[in-house]
Amino acid sequence: MSRHLQNVRKPKSYFLVRFSAAITIAFIGSTPAAYALKDERLNGQLLKLDPATRLEQTCDTEVMLRINRENRKFGVDKVIAYTFGDTTTSENMVEAPGAVLRSRGQWYRLQYVCRTGPRHLDAHELKYKIGPVVPRSKWKKYYLYD
Repeated sequence: MSRHLQNVRKPKSYFLVRFSAAITIAFIGSTPAAYALKDERLNGQLLKLDPATRLEQTCDTEVMLRINRENRKFGVDKVIAYTFGDTTTSENMVEAPGAVLRSRGQWYRLQYVCRTGPRHLDAHELKYKIGPVVPRSKWKKYYLYD
């Protein structure tokens, strides 16, 4: 993970919360040139976001779709990039060492690195690692929910 990247905390807004709910869709994984976001309606919604938020949302969506496609054990319906630590971003890349995913009513730790194209509508590279289950006793502390 790059040292030259700048830490950025993403803003929370009503639109982002609604958008995040809308894309809640659909052990080391890495595949170059991934293009999960081919839905023009979804891309239209992504384009309404500021570029930094769009970058993170595209990567969250890509990792969710990729895990569901590559590992039938999981049924991921939510990814949050910054639960256990801030993301680090550069122009077209997100590093999320403290991410989390929700699958079948359980939250799991997650790490990912994602590189997109310049419009942040497609993931060109993605590496991820799914970690252990987050105990229910810690959900409240980290604002996790059913």
